[in-house]
Amino acid sequence: MQVILLEKNHKLGDLGDIANVKSGYARNYLIPQGKAKPATKENLAEFELIKAELEKKEVAALANAQAKESEMTDITCNIAANAGEEGKLFGSVGPVDIVKSLHDQGFEVEKRDINMPEAIHYTGEYEVTVALHTDIVVPVKVLVEASTKEE
Repeated sequence: MQVILLEKNHKLGDLGDIANVKSGYARNYLIPQGKAKPATKENLAEFELIKAELEKKEVAALANAQAKESEMTDITCNIAANAGEEGKLFGSVGPVDIVKSLHDQGFEVEKRDINMPEAIHYTGEYEVTVALHTDIVVPVKVLVEASTKEE
């Protein structure tokens, strides 16, 4: 199925590109989320009318992400978790914990923007990336420490 991209997509292309995708992906995700439209003659004509407006939104989103990137350089997330004697955590530290730590520092990011290969199961220092925009990825240090509170 051919679709017109209404925003830049990391894997499919830029704004206005016509991409070939599986019909289920288009029907169930791209079109309902407002990320694409079916590539029909009517939609192509309509896209040409709203192209400037969409490009303005894209530039504003990129500028916002660049501003966030400059603020987020050298950020460290300190996360306290219950751990055993050897530093093995009782549970794990995942994207939700990192989002909460960033939120406490005043940065609004979403769980889906955190890129980490797997959950953290030991105390120590780790590096994860935060995707602020399709073109902007910021490295963030995560320092996992054993919790000192007794319950």
